[in-house]
Amino acid sequence: MNYSDLTTLGIAFGLGLLVGLQRQKTDNEMAGVRTFTLISVLGVIAGFLAREYDNPFILPVLGLCIAAMLIMANVIKLKKFDEADVGQTTEVAALLMFAIGAYLVVGSQLIGVLVGATMAILLYVKEHLHDLIEKMSNKDLSAIMTLAGISLIVLPILPDRTIGPLDVINPRNIWLMVTLIVGISVVGYFIYKLVGKKVGIISNGILGGLISSTATTVSYARKTKDQKSIGKLAVFVITTASVVSLIRVLIEVAVVVPEKLSMMMLPLLFEIIIIALISVGLFYLINKNNKEGDEMPEPENPAQLKGAIIFGLLYGFILLLVAFTKRQFGNEALYIVAIISGLTDVDAITLSLSQMVKGERLQTDLGWKLILLASISNLVFKGIMAIVIGAKEIAKWIAVAFGIAVASGLLIIWLWPQTWHF
Repeated sequence: MNYSDLTTLGIAFGLGLLVGLQRQKTDNEMAGVRTFTLISVLGVIAGFLAREYDNPFILPVLGLCIAAMLIMANVIKLKKFDEADVGQTTEVAALLMFAIGAYLVVGSQLIGVLVGATMAILLYVKEHLHDLIEKMSNKDLSAIMTLAGISLIVLPILPDRTIGPLDVINPRNIWLMVTLIVGISVVGYFIYKLVGKKVGIISNGILGGLISSTATTVSYARKTKDQKSIGKLAVFVITTASVVSLIRVLIEVAVVVPEKLSMMMLPLLFEIIIIALISVGLFYLINKNNKEGDEMPEPENPAQLKGAIIFGLLYGFILLLVAFTKRQFGNEALYIVAIISGLTDVDAITLSLSQMVKGERLQTDLGWKLILLASISNLVFKGIMAIVIGAKEIAKWIAVAFGIAVASGLLIIWLWPQTWHF
């Protein structure tokens, strides 16, 4: 007995039930839980027959038969009802279910399961998607189209080879990092659009860090000028956004150099935990009955072609600067580069240093120290901005919160044992 084939039948049966349940729940008259289950199982049997008799025509013939049955069902519906509701979703889902059943046999079961489960979820959230699209503004559509252009049009056509001096500039690699950063920001932006403006102060900090911790710092520091009562709340949101920006740094390291993550993760994670604890402390200092200022300022469009190009140029420049500094002045001079680069954009220096570590142009131990130093430099920059832009009442809280974070980060760089890693 071939237990693998029985497993395949079980998977097809389960996926058919899942999709059919959703269709029947919507009172669909074309096909319900039984029909979708049978179609899924038919796809598996068709795959078995094609494999057993080595006949490539069995699958398309049965697929055409199902398509013909669906067409006939719609024709009958049109003749029977004056205002028949004839759509395409159920029909396409049925054909896809047949194809998934067949692919479970002749292709990858993992891909088949992922496509089937994704289809069920997509059908289930239909109404929510429609509501979201109706509420979508031109700015939202622009963010989606720009991200699509950056990732699906520009990225594939760029050459995947190093060019220029110092052998560190790879156009496709640079644009891939641009896509990563823009993608993270767009995800944060649309989470904001989904949950709305009134999302609570914790969510404000998290979303602010995903979209732009620097923009969040400026926005909330300015708010304290007009609403002095929200001083502690603003400091909490700013600090939480900084925690999330450090988590972004860790994600970027994991994406670029996953093979070295075990050696770079622990000290960065330790700094994240320290700042997170500071945020927790600030949270309990906030007057919970004070609901003023809970509204997060609407962020700008995070996916702008001009911004993406500027980031790409900055990232490439920092790659050259790091490589040149290391060659001409040695590793010690890289600390100055990390401090200066981190002031304006911690993402660019993080990705640049990670690429250097990946290419073994930079030692792993030195790499995480420079990344952490750049993050500390960025914290100092944001702290100074908050103090200068915000009300005087928040200066002491910013100084204490960011002072502890900066001091702990410097101590980690100075005292962290090389043997401490996962």
